[in-house]
Amino acid sequence: MLNINVKSEGEKLTVKLEGRLDTTTSPELESELGKNLDGIKELVFDFNGLEYLSSAGLRVLLNAQKTMNQQGEMKVTGVSDAVKEIFDVTGFSDILTVV
Repeated sequence: MLNINVKSEGEKLTVKLEGRLDTTTSPELESELGKNLDGIKELVFDFNGLEYLSSAGLRVLLNAQKTMNQQGEMKVTGVSDAVKEIFDVTGFSDILTVV
């Protein structure tokens, strides 16, 4: 189960995730991003409520980062120790801006 809360403020989009970002839920996030990224210069993911992140979720984040490299910047906030460890092990810490 994944709750996605999208908040748009002009050219800034904040995406708050709660639950599990995995094979089952990642298509939902991908669809939400596809509908909302046009004209966005700043994308912020709020992971305060994210409990689990799988490789399918990492793929969605990577695609979002590629898009934002073309049109602005992307940040990930509220990363738990467990998710930070996944970022470190996979090398995503070097790709993503984690604050």
